[in-house]
Amino acid sequence: MIRALFGFIFFLTGWKVKGNLSEGLTKCVLIIGPHTSYWDFYIGVAARSICGFRASYLVKKELFAYQPVAWFLRITGGISIDRHNSKINVVDMVVGLFDQRDYLVLALAPEGTRKKVATFKTGFYRIAHKAQVPIVIVAFDFGHKEVRFIEEFHTTGNMEKDIEHIMSQYHGIEGLHPDLGIG
Repeated sequence: MIRALFGFIFFLTGWKVKGNLSEGLTKCVLIIGPHTSYWDFYIGVAARSICGFRASYLVKKELFAYQPVAWFLRITGGISIDRHNSKINVVDMVVGLFDQRDYLVLALAPEGTRKKVATFKTGFYRIAHKAQVPIVIVAFDFGHKEVRFIEEFHTTGNMEKDIEHIMSQYHGIEGLHPDLGIG
């Protein structure tokens, strides 16, 4: 029902989904860019429903303090993290989740912000490499109204070279606010 509703909304608004996760892929880090707007969240929730998979995402623990918000975050796949506790290594915590679960598609914005950045943060890469799961590169192209699954990428251990390659996959992709895009 929800899948059909989101499909209809995409149809009405002219959005399309090109591609999907590989058949049988149960664990990955799904990176989505460029992340320039709060609307990216809603596009993502709709796209994953249309594609028929579940995805989780990281949320600062402070947002879980409010019950209606906490309920919404949990039902949409939010995972609480304490970003201010220096005793918690977020990369190791998330790798532990990959080790504990049979299924985990973790959606992250590689920029780590909606602001303009020259390069990506490295957490998504370090998580994927340490957990030995692929990175699925996804673009939210507002210029063409497309959610595009670009590539399933396996890390090589050469983080600088790999991130350079991943960033190149977003060339020409336009976020809702193009001036805040990658690069």
